[in-house]
Amino acid sequence: MKHASEQKVMNKVSEKLLEPIPAWLDMPPGDPVNTSFSLSVLIPVYNERYLVETSLRRVLALKDGIIHSLEVIVVDDCSRDGSWEILQSIAGEDERVVLLRHERNMGKGAALRTALGRATGEITIVHDADLEYNPADIPSLLRPFATEAADAVFGSRYLSSHYRRALMFRHTWFNKALTFVANVFTDLNLSDIETCYKAIRTPLFQSIPLRHNDFRFEIEIAFKLAKRRARIFEAPISYLARSYQEGKKISHKDSVLALAAILRFWLIDDIYKEDEYGSHILASLEKVRRFNLWLGRTLAPYVGDRVLEIGAGIGTLTGQFIPREFYLASDINPSYLSYLRSYSVGKPYLRVGHIDAGIPSDFSGLEGRFDTVLMINVLEHVSNEQVALGNVWSSLMPGGRAVILVPQHPALYGTLDRALDHRERYTRESLRKGLEQAGFHVERIFDFNRFSVPGWWLNGKVIRRKTFSRVQLKVLQMFMPLLRRLDGILPWGGLSLIAVATKPKGV
Repeated sequence: MKHASEQKVMNKVSEKLLEPIPAWLDMPPGDPVNTSFSLSVLIPVYNERYLVETSLRRVLALKDGIIHSLEVIVVDDCSRDGSWEILQSIAGEDERVVLLRHERNMGKGAALRTALGRATGEITIVHDADLEYNPADIPSLLRPFATEAADAVFGSRYLSSHYRRALMFRHTWFNKALTFVANVFTDLNLSDIETCYKAIRTPLFQSIPLRHNDFRFEIEIAFKLAKRRARIFEAPISYLARSYQEGKKISHKDSVLALAAILRFWLIDDIYKEDEYGSHILASLEKVRRFNLWLGRTLAPYVGDRVLEIGAGIGTLTGQFIPREFYLASDINPSYLSYLRSYSVGKPYLRVGHIDAGIPSDFSGLEGRFDTVLMINVLEHVSNEQVALGNVWSSLMPGGRAVILVPQHPALYGTLDRALDHRERYTRESLRKGLEQAGFHVERIFDFNRFSVPGWWLNGKVIRRKTFSRVQLKVLQMFMPLLRRLDGILPWGGLSLIAVATKPKGV
């Protein structure tokens, strides 16, 4: 009788898996969503009265099917040569031009930061006003966004093309030397890091903090894109170099500053603006690679073939658990989702979606589809624990398993928890009670990460930090192999609890 009942349940599971998946999951990873884009062109201008009109009108004349709408955001960086008056005249003729002005000269990076705040296009590209770059190359820079799910495309003056103009040797040598050094530190293989033409998905561009006001912007944005694991492509472009006599502004001094910037941005992980998701805080934890590998190995025995990961971030655990028969990585942070969608290219088993653990409608169409739901450092964020656990329960097939990690020790609740928007810290009893109330059978609850308890107490209760110390995280990364071995013998409970709970088979 029991065998017949279980067979009936399994038949229902099989029928469920054959049902069409939700429309928002139906597109295989890597398929182009857009074949044309809205484009924002950022143009910093400083004393270019003889060139700016021609340069700007060439941008406005762009006509290509891959660009379905165009906005041009011009920032006059306190020009004194009549450039401002020319720009006012052009802006009065064409509503696509957004004209802004600095009351004092602040530099290219500052002008781009001002312009970027006004960008609304899907893709944003930087264009200089001095006619060295040809706007006719812009459409070719957009194609990798449509065909390769690119996050950024750099225009290279040195890639092979049908022809290439011979450029100034010393200037080219400095550029290639800087690019070589930058490649060593970023582990990229760029051919032209100092290129002006950098096209970037606008939400990604706007989520990156830009600190430098001068030409070091070129190094800064390349390094921060690399640290954000952006999918960067290059495309060949033409280049009409002008001499210093003709008004070229970058100098050998900028090359020295660029080298210093390479070292700075290699050392400093300043890659997310502060936002409502705490991205700038959580990003630092993702750099502790050995800790994340330990967490992944701890969870791996409980991960099945059809997995829903709620709160996947930038795939720190996802990358350890794929490939699988089916893996849905979800988050609510737009920056993380953008990265995950790019990461899913070429992985037909990996899908990405926006899922809020506390919203039942986000689970519509996912009922009974997964044998494993991972919810790591998520439950403590949701306002209604039972609603979230009910959503997890509904998405599991009978006999499926929920693997949930939460912070432990209510007495440790402090400034770090508030900065991370933690609703509470759990005890074994409160976690077990919540799971059982939601209908789960709790297989086991165990401690994880005992050695971090003193550090959390010191930072969150004594020093009252709101971010993680970079020095402490680097020490953690360095001594992780030893700490992991000591963890099991420490006499207190873990900083976190891991619960493994199953959905009964007879439901």
